[in-house]
Amino acid sequence: MTLDDCKCLDAQDPLAPLRDQFTLPDGVIYLDGNSLGVLPSAAPARIAEAVSHEWGQGLIRSWNSAGWFDLPQRLGDKVGRLIGAAPGEVVCTDSTSINLYKVLFAAIAQAKADPKRRLVVSERSNFPTDLYIAESLCESHGLQLKLIDASDLPGVLTEEVAVLMLTHVNYRTGAMHDMTAITAAAHAAGALTVWDLAHSAGAVPVALNESNADFAIGCGYKYLNGGPGAPAFVWVHTRHAGQFRQPLSGWWGHAAPFEFTPHYRPAPGVGRYLCGTQPILSLTGLECGLDTVLAAEPLGGMTALRKKSLALTDAFINLTEQRCPGLFNLVTPREHAQRGSQVCLSLADQRTPTQAYAIVQALIARGVIGDYRGGDEQMPDILRFGFTPLYLGFEDVWNAVEHLVQVMTLEEWRKSEFNQINAVT
Repeated sequence: MTLDDCKCLDAQDPLAPLRDQFTLPDGVIYLDGNSLGVLPSAAPARIAEAVSHEWGQGLIRSWNSAGWFDLPQRLGDKVGRLIGAAPGEVVCTDSTSINLYKVLFAAIAQAKADPKRRLVVSERSNFPTDLYIAESLCESHGLQLKLIDASDLPGVLTEEVAVLMLTHVNYRTGAMHDMTAITAAAHAAGALTVWDLAHSAGAVPVALNESNADFAIGCGYKYLNGGPGAPAFVWVHTRHAGQFRQPLSGWWGHAAPFEFTPHYRPAPGVGRYLCGTQPILSLTGLECGLDTVLAAEPLGGMTALRKKSLALTDAFINLTEQRCPGLFNLVTPREHAQRGSQVCLSLADQRTPTQAYAIVQALIARGVIGDYRGGDEQMPDILRFGFTPLYLGFEDVWNAVEHLVQVMTLEEWRKSEFNQINAVT
């Protein structure tokens, strides 16, 4: 692949006009949409309107006149179009962590009806907050959190397992689970599934109902471009949604919030997974982000985005291996069916304890923004690059690899300023 090849692919790309939806800084190749999506161009004016007109002029009337009250459900329906959920099955609210607490609590409450089910199973390399929340809930419910490697599935799914909690696309490696097959294996063993879609929603096709999953949560500020700290979302299969109370039974999840009764009566369906008063300005920003992804629907939707994502990540993998031979190991699965929308590399020969981090910092200084995830005795340090096909092109991939070549050839990573570890890596 040459630079001219990349320019030709960009010229033929039917999704290329979607890039115009975003405000991208000059001189930046942004490969960190798996941590924080790019600003939608429409967001500043839309949020300003919500502040100055809806809040400033409408005041409390805007709960009705501006449609604030039903924002969690309306945005949930938009998310549902991206994750294979039906209208009325998703709400946007709270953070990913809080929503995980809600659904994992509900799943455990259901599974505990069978006293022999005493295990919650998850991957050792799952995102830490998921494990922390599972650990806390297991302690309070008298269960045990069992951590496994992905290769242990489905063999660990015994009659002792109450809940299998997995992230669909692993945050460190970009490895993607077969949701349908794993859910079927869990159900065959009598266990429930909780899926974290933080690195899936808006990045890869997801079919929650078709996969027969039980519970799912996900993030609003990565591939959905909702802004830093954007509200997350929660989905519960209809067979569970009306059966269990989630533990944060706030007034917004009441069947009739403005009756102001002293006793809780849960809303029907997934509406009971709401809690307190909703963050309207944040939800307004999230809607702008969701609309950037849904703009791909006339062009093939998630299928078209997935096709381009795989082509971009293939190009990055191939160019890195061709132009930096022997320097990096590919951590992300090469097989399409097992890969999310990111590419993760480790050093074949790490020269210093901070070399991987320093390489990322040197790239950032050149305008190629990725990120770094530290390792341990079992996992290597990771250079992590996310590929969002809404605003990335093939020439971006070529140029990113060219910068990587220069960082390695010139040994820019040795500079002291790139070896000072920041709070956020």
